[in-house]
Amino acid sequence: QVQLVESGGGLVQAGGSLRLSCAASGRTFSAYVMNWFRQAPGKERESVASISRTGGNTYYTDSVKGRFTISRDNAKNTLYLQMNTLKPEDTAVYYCAAYSEYSGRYDYWGQGTQVTVSS
Repeated sequence: QVQLVESGGGLVQAGGSLRLSCAASGRTFSAYVMNWFRQAPGKERESVASISRTGGNTYYTDSVKGRFTISRDNAKNTLYLQMNTLKPEDTAVYYCAAYSEYSGRYDYWGQGTQVTVSS
């Protein structure tokens, strides 16, 4: 069982930065590919970034490439998302999720943290 708790969201002006964290309980954090998703009001949830189990490989959706950086610290059971040069269109609830390559599913989700970017 893994519990995920996001933090670090808030209100920021366009051009500003935020760093999201996702703290995981349990001993199996390193067994999961970790992901950040977001969902804006009235829109479908979208994948923002993902990182392999060891952190050696990362993926970003086109709209955040060059602005966001995903990272993980397996010793601290923590996932991060550094968000720079934020835009109003980045406003959303951000979720972390643990993907199991064994089950082929996103086995665990956090409760989400609100990010609001004002223009």
